[in-house]
Amino acid sequence: MKCFSIYNYLIVLCFLSLIETALGQKSLEVKPRHHITLKQAHQGTPYIDSLLLESYGQPKSNILAFYLESRTIFEQEKAAFTDPKFIALTEKHQIDLISGPMLGDVQPDGITFWLRPAHLEPLQLNIHTASGTLVNSYPFKHKKPGETYRIKVDKLHSATFYKYEILSDNKLVANGRFKTVPKEGTKTETRIAFSSGFHKIGLHNPNLIETILDREPTAMLLLGDLAVDDRDTQWGLHRADYLLRDVAPAFKKLATHIPLYAGWDDHDYLNNDLSGLPKGVTEEDRDSLRTLWRDNWNNPKNLGEGIYFNTQIGDVEIIMLDTRSCRDLKKRGRYGSYLGEEQMTWLKKVLQKSTSKFKIISSGTMWSDYVTKAKDSWGTWDTKAREEIFSLIEQEKINGVLLISGDRHGARAFTLPQPSGFEFHEFEVASMGGVPGPPAMAEDNSHQLFGYDGLGLKAFGEFTFNTKRKKPEIIFRLIDETGAILEKHVLSYKQLSP
Repeated sequence: MKCFSIYNYLIVLCFLSLIETALGQKSLEVKPRHHITLKQAHQGTPYIDSLLLESYGQPKSNILAFYLESRTIFEQEKAAFTDPKFIALTEKHQIDLISGPMLGDVQPDGITFWLRPAHLEPLQLNIHTASGTLVNSYPFKHKKPGETYRIKVDKLHSATFYKYEILSDNKLVANGRFKTVPKEGTKTETRIAFSSGFHKIGLHNPNLIETILDREPTAMLLLGDLAVDDRDTQWGLHRADYLLRDVAPAFKKLATHIPLYAGWDDHDYLNNDLSGLPKGVTEEDRDSLRTLWRDNWNNPKNLGEGIYFNTQIGDVEIIMLDTRSCRDLKKRGRYGSYLGEEQMTWLKKVLQKSTSKFKIISSGTMWSDYVTKAKDSWGTWDTKAREEIFSLIEQEKINGVLLISGDRHGARAFTLPQPSGFEFHEFEVASMGGVPGPPAMAEDNSHQLFGYDGLGLKAFGEFTFNTKRKKPEIIFRLIDETGAILEKHVLSYKQLSP
């Protein structure tokens, strides 16, 4: 009878899972007009970029012309968003906001807006409650057209939805909504989405973006290979790719509704599998690239020399690493070659000081060595540093650690067994662009929870942190662009406690 009860219980669980998947699934609302391959995205010619902009529908009449004319200016290496020729194009095509708003650095009592105004006319940000009551107004005027501007909004209530609008001379130029995060220690459910591998292609996919918005995550972590594709040290083309991102209606909708936290990987950095200071790249080039990155994303204030930071979302500490620019090519395979000594010291201090119940640690490329034999990740660069991090977490009983990664197109999850018997959990989702990559399953898949190859898979990962339960738990879901839940895995807090 006991076996029969367990059997029935398993049937019910499977049935409920099928219902959840069916309820979440929806038919594609917009079918792509153009199918851009990864090779074409890497080429990034004006023609290919125009196809990307038109891939899910015809953009507004002035936007395509504005982008293509701007692209000719940005093909000059030193051209910037403040270039008078570029600003003249914003006037010609009646552009008020070149970029943004992009939400980021969300707190229990506030949030930061990032934007790039096209002119010096005063703008005004109005914050409203969900019911429409005006909370506060932030009039602002900046010094130079084309420069980025950040507005820090405060004095809000925690775990609360707000609406906002940005006006120029009483004309609406942008609007959206957001939700502040819960205070640490609040018994609640917190959803955090994550993925990588837009490769410019996925930035234009309204089906994928709408599905993310439907899930209402508190924030989304983007782990690299995002807007810029293989531009090496051609700074003007980096800016052209960011402009293409910012005029894409789908990405604009994501950025105006969900706080984003971004880390880079090889294609954002320079080119495929490049890192550190490869031949022909100077320290000055790296500094310029870091500045360019920071100027075009809305991350919390950078605390290290590279592009790495930590922040708090309720009971979850987000720790995003720079696994590209701090690498030392001369020390490859030796301690300190992957994160660099300064970032490594910072990471250990952050982990030791953390009071958060949960921690998400991101790596641009994989923590484990299962896929493509770690050809460009921790396993061939710095296994000693990786083991030092893992040992620190175990020895000091730093509970609630989840590892996330990107780079290897597709979606996979692994356990990383330690000599003590404890297992770390890594979720690798790199499928925002639906591009091909390694096989779904690793050669050694004895520790693999699931695997999907990248071809055609347009999906993201989602963690739900539930602290309302007596025993906290985390639910991971892999969700495709139709809303179908492809994978669901429940982890107890005990499983994440050394």
